Amino acid sequence: MSQADLTMEGHSTGLMVGPVFSIPTKKLAMWLFIIADTMTFAACLVAYGFLRNGSAEWPRPFHSITNVAIMTFILLTSSLTMLIGVRSARAGDKAAAFRWTMLTAALGIVFALLHIREWMGLIEEGMTMFKNPWGTGLFGASFFSITGLHLTHVSTGVIALIAVGLRYKGGRYNADDLEVLGLYWHFVDLVWMFVVPLVYLMNLTH
Repeated sequence: MSQADLTMEGHSTGLMVGPVFSIPTKKLAMWLFIIADTMTFAACLVAYGFLRNGSAEWPRPFHSITNVAIMTFILLTSSLTMLIGVRSARAGDKAAAFRWTMLTAALGIVFALLHIREWMGLIEEGMTMFKNPWGTGLFGASFFSITGLHLTHVSTGVIALIAVGLRYKGGRYNADDLEVLGLYWHFVDLVWMFVVPLVYLMNLTH
């Protein structure tokens, strides 16, 4: 084989490798969704900040951080279990990957139930979307809107975890699908890290 043939073969082989920075379509779609959703949450939190700073009678209804601390711990733990599940899938341990994915979904359900219980307690104290016994009614609207949007994402994530996990167990999905779903779940957890200080910690009673 001549040097020219070797050169042509090398170029041909290089063309088959593909771009260095290419990513799978599903992962790209998820990243684009996360970027767009980040803008949504950012807009909500910025609007909340303006409302809070512009209201002289902003309520501080939270007497303890115990409940939000437990919720935060559960959500952070679910990120860890999701990470372990994806790593198990990459290692070829299908049974372990399924178990960790289902555990992540279970933690998400516990988080949602604690959140709903918190809502019910605030509603029993007289807080609604338009009024509360502590100050401006804008607090109820902003609180339920932001936490409700996040809770919707958690609930959607739980449904997706169960559906993808079952299909992964049945052989219809693979480790890549779990990884893409993991990106969404980590994003939901990260958003909560911004909600906690702005919506909860800054509204603790003195």
